[in-house]
Amino acid sequence: MAIPRTVTFVTFDVYGTLIDWDAGAYDAFAREARRDGFTIDRDALIPLFHSIQQEIQAGSYELYAEVLRRTAVRISEELDWGLEPSRSGFLPDSVQRWPAFRESNPVLARLAKQYRTGLISNIDDKLLGQTRRHIPLDFDLVVTAQQVRSYKPDPAHFKECERRIGGKRGWVHVTSSYPTDVEPLLRMRVPVIWVNRDRVSLESGQKKPDAEVSNLREAARLLGVG
Repeated sequence: MAIPRTVTFVTFDVYGTLIDWDAGAYDAFAREARRDGFTIDRDALIPLFHSIQQEIQAGSYELYAEVLRRTAVRISEELDWGLEPSRSGFLPDSVQRWPAFRESNPVLARLAKQYRTGLISNIDDKLLGQTRRHIPLDFDLVVTAQQVRSYKPDPAHFKECERRIGGKRGWVHVTSSYPTDVEPLLRMRVPVIWVNRDRVSLESGQKKPDAEVSNLREAARLLGVG
């Protein structure tokens, strides 16, 4: 599929797309580990941060704050850092400090002048509320994991979004996550723009997204907003 000529609704994944959660999570882990005189390597942490939470999310639904607490404990075990489980709340507590990418708010402001906008995120409502202080746009639609009681790549987020929009016509989604967003949307035949900041190469058998860009500014230009 190609990006449609007539776009009316643009939705965004939040963490990794609008919010630099890698930087935020690393800063949180590094701060907490320093209390114990322990040093955490960013290159070791970030892959664990993503893979462990995805594994936890594949189980029975629980609030994202609890997913993060369990993730913190599991990572500390993997890194041989003796973190007491009672201290694992440092990670969900840090979400309020995870920064927006510098380009996020200027791009969102320009797109909102031309399109309706929405957020589709694997998070709970409380933590997203904290994050929205960094992206203060008044979005037309918000779908969270708490609302649909599941985590992407399960398609519940996207089906709920389709229901609220009233169909797929004119809808384009923007995301940095291939496995959780691009793959299910390709199956649903919803146009998707992949923000591939890390220049990840697709594996054999993975389908190409409808469009691939390296940052949000390029995504906006693709949508006709300079």
